[in-house]
Amino acid sequence: MKNSIYFLVKQFAFWLFVFAMERMVFMLFYQSLIAEDQISFSDILLVFVNAFKLDISTASYLLLVPFILEILTILFNSAILRKITNYFNYLVLLIYLMISAGEIGLYGEWKTKLSYKALVYFRNPSEVFKTATFWEITSFFLLVFIQLWLFMLIYNRFIKSRFSKCNSSVIIKLTTFVLLMGLLVIGLRGGIQAIPITASDAYFSKHNILNVAAVNSGYNLAFGTIDYFQIKDKNIFKTLPEEEANAIVDDILFVPSDTTVSILKVSHPNIVIVLLESFSGDLIETLGGRADIAPEFHKLEKEGLMFTEFYATGNRSQQAIGSLFAGLPAIPLTTLTDHPEKYKSVPSFIKVLNDEGYFTSFYFGGDLNYGNIKSYLLYNEFDKLVDETNFDDSYPKGRLGYHDQYMFGFYHQELNKMQQPFFSTVFTLSSHSPYDQPGDHPIQDIKLEKNFVNAAHYTDKWLGDFFNKVKNEPWYDSTLFLILADHSHVSYLNRPLGSFGYHKIPLLITGGALVDSLRGKQYNKVTANVNIPTTLLHQLKLSSKPFRWSLDMFNPNTSEFAYFELNSGYGWKRPQGEVVQDIINNHFHVKKCSKKECDKLEKEGRSYIQVLFDEFLNY
Repeated sequence: MKNSIYFLVKQFAFWLFVFAMERMVFMLFYQSLIAEDQISFSDILLVFVNAFKLDISTASYLLLVPFILEILTILFNSAILRKITNYFNYLVLLIYLMISAGEIGLYGEWKTKLSYKALVYFRNPSEVFKTATFWEITSFFLLVFIQLWLFMLIYNRFIKSRFSKCNSSVIIKLTTFVLLMGLLVIGLRGGIQAIPITASDAYFSKHNILNVAAVNSGYNLAFGTIDYFQIKDKNIFKTLPEEEANAIVDDILFVPSDTTVSILKVSHPNIVIVLLESFSGDLIETLGGRADIAPEFHKLEKEGLMFTEFYATGNRSQQAIGSLFAGLPAIPLTTLTDHPEKYKSVPSFIKVLNDEGYFTSFYFGGDLNYGNIKSYLLYNEFDKLVDETNFDDSYPKGRLGYHDQYMFGFYHQELNKMQQPFFSTVFTLSSHSPYDQPGDHPIQDIKLEKNFVNAAHYTDKWLGDFFNKVKNEPWYDSTLFLILADHSHVSYLNRPLGSFGYHKIPLLITGGALVDSLRGKQYNKVTANVNIPTTLLHQLKLSSKPFRWSLDMFNPNTSEFAYFELNSGYGWKRPQGEVVQDIINNHFHVKKCSKKECDKLEKEGRSYIQVLFDEFLNY
């Protein structure tokens, strides 16, 4: 019996050691971000303290199979089962190391832990690997297999145990294993308290990177996956009585007077959306960014209406597509494009324009299968859909597709051939990793996200070139342009994901069809990308009734707010304050408001995500 107990205890200690080492590797990898946030060494040590209970729970879960095998080993005096235990631990170790290494790669891009939502991208693995450089892919496998080799050396030297026959009585065996099972259950629950442990127990800091490091990666992915599949059965964001939540949301979305302020010179203009990949507000001078990153965008502001409080409801491209063409806010845990069976239940901005005689098109220099975007665009019945398969092979090509320099040149010629009136979207790609755009990298005096910033500078250069050329075309005077980002990105300012500063994106409305009185002006109300469909429909004097979640930004009676999804919660902003809450883990990332206002904002945010998710489940 002593041999069996000792073997189980050693395995338990081994997993705690692995968790601590992986946490250390993560923080060493991102030491520049830790230094940038001026995080003290004592706060770093608190990561290990606050992680300990969740690590115990995770180790207890991993011991379940070895525990059962050990019972069988003792009862049947079988050495084979002890070997199976060792092989099981080798396999779990490999999986855990892959999760940890994947999280290191993911955090730099998404500022979050690895989740099932991220794993969904591996339905198209070739596209995932296109976004990573050769060195990033090589580093991932090197990190995994070097650590696997080292940990297996430790396991085989100190943990692995040979079988020895147990001569204890059956009563002693059963009593011992009942006691051990009791301890294991306590470990699983994280203690003897009434409420079992959750990932929120590891949260302790105002610095998101420390919380991410503290939450056990295996625990987070396992229970996040369970949460993901639970959405098929129930609304895990339901925290308020249904009638109360619906009443609050109805009040938020209610518009007492259906009016608008026209911004158009012509009644049925051509409309072009220039969708900039990952263009954070921190890239734009007017929004607080450096002047040398996007100078061409700044020049264009003099000829258009610039939005200063404009936010993305999600942080993935396919979420932006759903907001722009269906007026649907981003859904936590999943996306509209992952559920083709729901397409018929959401309104289609494109189909409305098709019925009004618009020629509709969408252009992208990469592969639209990424994120299942192509299926959604095809369902919307664009008259013309162009991706990398439709380009001339003579154009230079990067890992992800054709760079913005060539895309803008090609798109310019395509616009010249379009039947008017047209509605067209061009989606850039060069500011998406792996940032292999041609040309110089002139911005070198920043510490964080240097490659991203230089890629955005490249896109901005060719955006300016594009507008310098199209201004001379005869159709320009009757065309309205909307230049905006699909979502934000980690910037050189290192804003946390759970903040509105992170989710702020640019929107500039310009073009010959814009009334002269708005040129060079700013729009300072709080709003979001989900409002674009209704806003444009009202400018065209068309009904927006099916677009329940989309409001008219130019209607003075529209509620002023912004929302974003946080995978396990929401961000909610009003002029009087903002809250960002992780509902599932019962944690507030941000509370910028008075006590009274925070209570009101929290109830609105909880209601909004609850009703939105309920509606999505029932599509």
